[in-house]
Amino acid sequence: MAITLPHLAAVERLSPRVIRILGGNPGNFTLQGTNTYLLGTGRQRLLIDTGEGEITWRQHIASVLKEEGAVVSHVLLTHWHIDHVSGVKDLLGICPKADVYKNQPSESQIDIPDGCSFRVEGATLRSFHCPGHTVDHTAFVLEEEDAMFTGDNVLGHGTAVFENLVVYLHSLEQMQKQFSGRAYPGHGDVIADGVTKIKEYIAHRQEREDQILRVLKDGVPRTPMELVKIIYTDVPEKLHEPAAKGVLQILQKLQGEGKVVYLEAEGRWQIANKSTL
Repeated sequence: MAITLPHLAAVERLSPRVIRILGGNPGNFTLQGTNTYLLGTGRQRLLIDTGEGEITWRQHIASVLKEEGAVVSHVLLTHWHIDHVSGVKDLLGICPKADVYKNQPSESQIDIPDGCSFRVEGATLRSFHCPGHTVDHTAFVLEEEDAMFTGDNVLGHGTAVFENLVVYLHSLEQMQKQFSGRAYPGHGDVIADGVTKIKEYIAHRQEREDQILRVLKDGVPRTPMELVKIIYTDVPEKLHEPAAKGVLQILQKLQGEGKVVYLEAEGRWQIANKSTL
């Protein structure tokens, strides 16, 4: 996680039908900024995510649409987090006739059922509901490229956070079956081999489980933060708190499998039965 991020242009054409516009909101969790994607080759375009409401994003999307002689007909939101949805108002100020879609929509939005198709000239997207990062999280398969827009379930650099590890792992397993090409993540650079990256994510989660069990085998009960201090030596201290939340998710998964137990009086976790592990 302590990585040097490559520079990404504020606006970049990634393929004949995909243009990336950065959200203008770089940070520890947003990396170079939230990726938003304009898709299609004709006048009507699809837009995936809208950034965090930064003025630079509004300026860039307006400029790109003018240069392309295009308008956004459909806005597709991968999930509810503010860095992906806060630019909706700005986009509607530019393209007031655009429809806004999201799984578990608000009153002003339209639902995205699993397997729904969105088509414009040059681009066909198929929705894939893949909760884990959030309950409403949706990825989109770009049929013309056999590629996937992975939202925040899979990032261009580092690893992702999640609300429910068991659900998240199931989604990763299913996501890798939906495409075979590149991945366009919600943050970070394009991933040339998306399926291999997803397999790496699954392997990384298993590695973290194994590390936690190895530490707890000494019989000393520990809190999630104490486990982070021992295991996550490559993670900057400013990210230890979110790392501890991830460790708690792992511990809860292991508890469900009967491998660890929670000592409520101490607020710590310990191995369930060392002889079976």
